[in-house]
Amino acid sequence: MKVSSRHHLRSDDVSDLNDAIDAHLGVRLDADAYELVEFADEDFDVVLVDGDPLAWYVDDEPFLTVQGANEYPPEAGTVTVDAGAISFVSDGADIMRPGIVDADAGIEAGDLVVVVEETHGKALAIGRALTGGDDMTGSEGKVVENLHRVGDELYEFTV
Repeated sequence: MKVSSRHHLRSDDVSDLNDAIDAHLGVRLDADAYELVEFADEDFDVVLVDGDPLAWYVDDEPFLTVQGANEYPPEAGTVTVDAGAISFVSDGADIMRPGIVDADAGIEAGDLVVVVEETHGKALAIGRALTGGDDMTGSEGKVVENLHRVGDELYEFTV
């Protein structure tokens, strides 16, 4: 990931970022400094929150990163997977119905979601819902596209 530019966000951009994350996940970031990092070789941008990559823009939509979701646990927009799914999700696999034990009923197809494990509630991945939350449990089928996960380049990104 090659950084092409880096600059502080204006207060209205910080407000918009927080409003969008609050609307999707029910949490607000609390920090002194917000910096936007743009990449030359990626189709997303990252927001450093007090120096840590806690938010990102996916298709121009602000959302938490995996680190951000672990720092600010979401109150909505989550999909919970069982222990058997952890290694697959962490390796980048899309999320399948058999591994899901719970999903926020307010999730709609196309929404960004946080994938968490059921034992400790830790975030494993950020994905895009392919179906509504009330249709995510069952015996077969892919229901969340894995976009960012523990251990990927974004997760390992440091400034």
